[in-house]
Amino acid sequence: MRGPEPADVVEQVRRALSEDIGKGDLTAALVHADAAARARVIVREPAILCGLDWFKEVFHQLDPAIELKCFAKDGDALQPGQPVCELMGKARPILSGERTALNFLQTLSGTASLAGRYVKAVQGTSATILDTRKTIPGLRLAQKYAVRCGGASNHRFGLYDAILIKENHIRAAGSIMAAMQAATAAAEDGVMIEVEVESLEELDQALAAGARRILLDNFDNAVLRLSLIHI
Repeated sequence: MRGPEPADVVEQVRRALSEDIGKGDLTAALVHADAAARARVIVREPAILCGLDWFKEVFHQLDPAIELKCFAKDGDALQPGQPVCELMGKARPILSGERTALNFLQTLSGTASLAGRYVKAVQGTSATILDTRKTIPGLRLAQKYAVRCGGASNHRFGLYDAILIKENHIRAAGSIMAAMQAATAAAEDGVMIEVEVESLEELDQALAAGARRILLDNFDNAVLRLSLIHI
């Protein structure tokens, strides 16, 4: 599984720490500068772990001398009470970084865990669970990585690497056929073209236009079954 880009992790953590700490942690300053601390992260509910690179980077940027020992790795399925990692070092940077580090770990583990639930639900079928572009701004690549940790697969990463013809594009182009013709003419080799349809009639139009990849938008189970017959 492809891991996160180190440069992305460094920059995302830098921005997050700047946002939270600003000119300095006023509360942590109440603790003696030489005070030491030991902290342990423990799982409270079943989860698929994701985000350790971000967690580690938070404390590396605050104090490289902090010792961090991990008991699990990204992609591991964890149970309540299971330890994730342990930190030892100066209290101030540990206190300053704990919320930012946990925000990354909890958000990405939550994404991975939910993806894993859907993957488990379709086990034994030929279905593949894909993600969307509905990610937290600035954390798209991180959440796409979390999806992979959960065992699912990535769809397009952005507007730049695939064509997804949706309702508004169809209206602007005039028809599914017109939108497909424009997409086919514009797409470079290897660029995925996908059409989103909202009815069986639109499904027929997309198939007639030569669509090879179709997104069925908000179809109930009965209509999904009819769609398979159409295809």
